[in-house]
Amino acid sequence: MFRYSKHLGEQLANLHVHNKRQLDTFHKEQQTVGKGAGQMEVAVVDTFGFSLPTCCGYLPQENEWQDDWVMFYSQQRLQHQLNMVEKSYGDRQASELWAKLQLKIPQFFTDVEIVPALLHGDLWGGNVAQCAEGPVIFDPASFYGHSEYELGIAGMFGGFDSSFYSAYHEKIPKAPAGFAKRNQLYQLFHYLNHWNHFGGGYRGSAISIMKDLLK
Repeated sequence: MFRYSKHLGEQLANLHVHNKRQLDTFHKEQQTVGKGAGQMEVAVVDTFGFSLPTCCGYLPQENEWQDDWVMFYSQQRLQHQLNMVEKSYGDRQASELWAKLQLKIPQFFTDVEIVPALLHGDLWGGNVAQCAEGPVIFDPASFYGHSEYELGIAGMFGGFDSSFYSAYHEKIPKAPAGFAKRNQLYQLFHYLNHWNHFGGGYRGSAISIMKDLLK
């Protein structure tokens, strides 16, 4: 049993809100007489991406900075994975479903405010350990994105109990609408990534999610 589930949930939420707090401080200082751009000691990030490519597994992730999260996720995460599926498998059904799904994705983000959060990016049970001081996470696939993205793979292979989620959502409340659909959308990336890593055993899950999201 993982002893530090609650602590991990709290720390992960702190990681996710850190950049928002920095942005809030930056905007407050912008409005203060005598302060302006360049006064902050710590860099703030107001776009989605990362300063260099990262990997999820052994496959590189595109991290070109983009202002719009929906465009970033659609193009640099899902489209990128589906391009690899097409190249390796020529899967016609996946291509046809994606052609429809990419048009629908903006609907899942209606009235959702997304502030770039620094993400681990591949936070499943196998990338978490513990030491005497508390939880340890490793093997990141980091970038700045939507905090909900982190919870996609967290729910796929077990490893996190209710105390982890309770502690996390105490600091970052679950959005009132659309969370479940977006969670599926974020899991889609990981099923596609597993398909590209390990073969067709993950095809069924990826196809099933795309069909569900199109209902």
